[in-house]
Amino acid sequence: MKKLKGKLVMTAAEIDLVLARISAEIVEKLSPQDEFAIIGIRRRGVHLAKRLCRRVEAILQRPIPFGILDITLYRDDLTTVGNRPMLRETLIDFDINNLSLVLVDDVLYTGRTIRAALDGIIDLGRPKRVQLAVLVDRGRRELPIQADYVGKHIQTAEDETIEVRLNEEDQEERVILLKRPHPAQLIEEDLK
Repeated sequence: MKKLKGKLVMTAAEIDLVLARISAEIVEKLSPQDEFAIIGIRRRGVHLAKRLCRRVEAILQRPIPFGILDITLYRDDLTTVGNRPMLRETLIDFDINNLSLVLVDDVLYTGRTIRAALDGIIDLGRPKRVQLAVLVDRGRRELPIQADYVGKHIQTAEDETIEVRLNEEDQEERVILLKRPHPAQLIEEDLK
């Protein structure tokens, strides 16, 4: 495991506990008879969605449709991301019309990622309803979007960020609160 920079706010055990609670809440809110699917937003939202899907399937004793959504082309900051944004495949091989969907992401911040995800979903069909599950809600919203299922609320300052590390992506498991370096500090570090 890398040396920890920042403040540890969730351990692997706490992440696991939160996912167990969220999966139980999904089953409770959507009811066992409701037809629904779980869709992960690329990147870390996919891993969290897979974990939630397995847990929900174990509770309900039936398969739950699972999908992966790439929001790259729906981002409102696409021109600032770079000349060649990395496009990944959206994998939703079921009809979403009249289906309840649970979108899953790691961190809810401004709401812009979720807005992009909703645009992507609407291009695929007209779901019955869309709910949102996130591991961390860090506040500071720019759009009127809120999560239906939240693992942990962590109010952050303007100069702070949340870093989610998952075994599937990072070979470690934790959530860390980091201070963003001031632009002057970045210049100093580049000159060293």
